[in-house]
Formats: sequence, structure tokens, C-alpha cells
Amino acid sequence: MTKKSYLEFIFLIFLGAATSLSLPPFNYVIINFITLSLLFAFLIKRSKEINNKKIFFFYGWLFGFGYFITNLYWISISLTFDESFKFLIPVTLIFIPAFLALFYGLISFLFFIFKTKKIISSFFLFSLIFGLTEYVRGSILTGFPWNLIAYSFSSHLEILNITSIIGTYGFNLFCISLFISPAVFILRDTRADIWVCIFFLLITIIFYLYGAQSKKVFTEAEINSIDHKVRVIGSNIKLDRFYSNINPITAIEDLIELSEPDKNEKIIFVWPEGILPGISQEKIVDYKWLFENHFNENHLLVLGINSKSVQRDTVKYFNSLSVYDHSLNLLSSYDKNNLVPFGEFLPLENILKNIGLKTLTNNYQSYSKGSERNIIKINKSDTPLKFLPLICYEIIYSGRIFNNSDFDFIINISEDGWFGQSIGPKQHFIHSIYRAIESGKYVLRSSNNGISAIINPIGQIEQEVSFNKTGYIDFSQFKKIQPTVFSKYGNKIFGLIILLYIFLIFSFNRINNE
Repeated sequence: MTKKSYLEFIFLIFLGAATSLSLPPFNYVIINFITLSLLFAFLIKRSKEINNKKIFFFYGWLFGFGYFITNLYWISISLTFDESFKFLIPVTLIFIPAFLALFYGLISFLFFIFKTKKIISSFFLFSLIFGLTEYVRGSILTGFPWNLIAYSFSSHLEILNITSIIGTYGFNLFCISLFISPAVFILRDTRADIWVCIFFLLITIIFYLYGAQSKKVFTEAEINSIDHKVRVIGSNIKLDRFYSNINPITAIEDLIELSEPDKNEKIIFVWPEGILPGISQEKIVDYKWLFENHFNENHLLVLGINSKSVQRDTVKYFNSLSVYDHSLNLLSSYDKNNLVPFGEFLPLENILKNIGLKTLTNNYQSYSKGSERNIIKINKSDTPLKFLPLICYEIIYSGRIFNNSDFDFIINISEDGWFGQSIGPKQHFIHSIYRAIESGKYVLRSSNNGISAIINPIGQIEQEVSFNKTGYIDFSQFKKIQPTVFSKYGNKIFGLIILLYIFLIFSFNRINNE
């Protein structure tokens, strides 16, 4: 191994780490034009000098490792709450970034395998492989579509509104091309290659104009009122309540006080995920007296709570979102579909539990996966409210959260305390903006130890309870927009963009060969 090789390895890790600064909460998007262009230029240069597939895989892996180790370090904080998990912290800090970096290794490997001689063909090929691999990363096993390059545009809502048509993965593919276009300008084979760079800049401007027009249409849309206002609670109750046997009555009283119920107002209260320590659907009725002292028939309660069922003599536990009336009669319930590995379920549980491993969020066994995600209807007024339930992590999936768009808004409940004061809760919150734009629906997010907010269909945060703050926000008026293209067709749009890129690769190859 030469000194030059070591310098190359350090350089690639540095590029990956620097790229993280483009992501929330920093959003230095300009960095991507430098780091991704340098990565592309480096791979182009080395592909002409060496013929080693393994080293090319390693190049991509190094970039990915630098990228993920700097933007996912916060995952290890979740292991600090239980003494039995602390020995895994060093493993988590290294293993998760190292595993996710394999996808980036695959990108550079495939780019080398299918390499073309012309810069413009290589440009489209690299973008296509990168975009497709990111889709695979977000889909296989349980999927982990966290920190796509597209999330660097989270503070540029006008441009971001194009996701209502092409979705996050389609936009991610565009972003990759945009960010490496400066390298095409520098490495160009002919003057004609410059037009590709200009084209992507023009497309960016068109996206901005589309977003500005969407904003104008939304601003001028008719305002509708709802009979029951929805009160979204943002709390800051410490996570150690799971480990210190805190009296549930104290937590309930704190939440009721924070909710400020008025018996003369029709209110649907939304409390965060898993907020009541040691209380399940079966046990919450024991506290009926406490709720009846403060709520009446004008009130409903939506909260995250554990549930269980017995199926074929097997007890199954679920992480659920439940709807109750003021007397704690269960009106509806949804069981979480997308569970967090090691957090909510233990892969290969029968084997790993024998060496002392368990799930983070409960002490009995893995949660079971809910069968389907049904829209919840609240029939408490002349015009029933219909909402799509999403629990915590489920908000991160683009194109996989609903098949039927016949609902009024999305309710997302979350517990972000597992990640302390890190950037994790802020990154988690940003996904809500993307899902609001894609679906064309309001997102009402209630979080403990995180950010609670009302986000409108063009991605604007209309109201917010900030990180580490407590309070509530009321949703009583809304504007409707036409169903988005993405809500109708989902990631089929991404499939069409892939076909377009394949066409361009072959077309430019043919033109260059002629």
C-alpha cells in the first residue's frame, strides 16, 4: 500500500464527511456541488488508470463510511439508556455506517463495471446507478431511506415541491445529476457537454417556478373549518420513565395539564408515541376516573400505546395508535406496520436472545407487525374526519405509506427521546415535510422530546412546538389542493425517470460512436 493510496483513502472519507454538512440541520447545500463533483471526477480519473474492481468498490465504501459515520452517530445514543446495551455502543458507531457504506461501494463498483469512454454517458450512468442504489437501500430488508442526498434541499421549499410529481426518489436522482454537473463542465469531451450542465440548471429554475406557482395557488385556496379542532401536543418528558418506575398518574396529569382541555370546546387531543409508562390498552381503563375529571363528550384522545392479542395460543404485542372517547372506550386502533430493527423487534430473536440481546423499547419480546394500514375515521360531526396513522419511523418511507388517498390529513406520533440532544430528532422531523408535499396532505406531528408541528401540503410549517419545548398547537382550519401526481402513481414516476436515463445513456453512446 503506497502513501498515495492512503492519501486517497483519507480524501474519500473526508469527501463523505463533508457531504453530511449539506443535510439537516445544517443544509449547506452548496457543499454537494464540490464533494460529489470531486467524487465523480476521482472515479473517472482512476477508472482510466487502474483495472481493479475490488479497489473501486473500496473507493465508494470509503466515501459512504465517511458520509454515514458523521450523520448517523446519534443512533448509538439510544443504547445509553439501558446498562445492558452500553457495550454495543462502539459496535454501533462503526458497524451501521460500515454496513450502509456497502451500498455506496456497490455504486462505484457498478460504475466501473459498466464504464463508458465518454464523460456525458458516464455522467448519466453514475447518476442512474447512484439513484437506483439509494432506492434499493430504502427498500430491501426493512429499508432505511435515511439521509438521501435529496434531503439537502429541505429548506428550499419552492424547488422541493416538485416531489409532488416525481417523489423523493425521482428528486434524489435529479439532485445527484445536478450536483455532479460541475464535474462534467470541467471534464467535458466537447463543447456540447456544456449544454447538459446548462440543462440541469434550467430544470432547477423550472422546478423553482413550479413550486412558486404551487405556493401561489395554495395561498389563494379556500379555507375550510373543521368541527372538532385537533390539538397536537409537544411534550418533553424524560425517557428514563421507562426505567425508573415513574407513577403513570404523574405522567397522565402532566399531559392533561399540558393539553388544557376546555369542556365547552370540541377537541381531538393527539399525544405522542408510547408516552404513558407501563400502561397498555388493557390497563388504561384503570385510569378512567382521571380522564373523566377533565374530559367530556366533546373530547377524543389519540395516543400511542402498547396493545396485545392472543393468536393461536401465542401472545403478540403491538406498538399501536389508538383513539379513545372521554370515558376511555376504544374507538379505533392501528398497529404499526414498519418496525425498527433492534428497537422494536429483534431479528433472529430465538438465537440472539440467548446471548442476552433484547429490543430497546420493551422488556418482554419483539413487537409484531400490524397487518395493514387502514384510514381511521372519526364520526363525531356532520363531516367525519379521516386521517392516515403513522407511528414514528413510518414517516420516512416515500411511496409506501398509503394506497388510498381518501383521507384528510396524516397524524404522525413519535418518541424522539432515544436520540438525546443530537441531530437525529431534527433529521427525523424533516421527513414529515417531504411526505406532506408528496401526498398533498397536512401532516400533524406529535412528538415527545422532538419537534411537533402542523405542516401544510406545500411543506410550510404553519405551527410548531420546537425541539426541547413543551406546548400544543391547534389545527382547526385547512386548505385542500388537488390530488398530487405522486399520490396517484407513487414510485412508478421514478421508474419512468430511470427509463429516461437509460435511453439517454444509450443515445449519447450511439451519438459519440458515430
